[in-house]
Amino acid sequence: MTNTPVPDKVLKTDVLGRVRTPVEQREALLEEFERSGVSGKKFAALVGVNYQTFASWVQKRRKAFGQYPAATKKPAAMRGPEALRLIEAVIEGGSPKVAGMGGKPLCVQLPGGAWVEVHDARQAVLAADLLRALTARPC
Repeated sequence: MTNTPVPDKVLKTDVLGRVRTPVEQREALLEEFERSGVSGKKFAALVGVNYQTFASWVQKRRKAFGQYPAATKKPAAMRGPEALRLIEAVIEGGSPKVAGMGGKPLCVQLPGGAWVEVHDARQAVLAADLLRALTARPC
């Protein structure tokens, strides 16, 4: 890795004391990083830049050059409360003593991968209350 020239001028700082890196110097550092083959964390430490700051520079640069795929829609399980849809399920021919469920549990899949298993009518009432509560307020 070659040494990146540092300008012979005073670098500006913000009110929190953080150094404001000029765009030209930032681009030079990013070019050197691309050529170096060193990990981002190690490179940031070598040049004296906070890793989170350096990582944001790299990410912005890669987005600008189109190196990231176009944003895709998140899976339903990751979208939040708006992804919760309620449907009515009717099981015909079941035994009335277990609320029409035929002795088999009803599994309700919730957003985020959680699920509820309902075995009888009393649990069905609790599951319905849970679903109403989840749709009433965002997480």
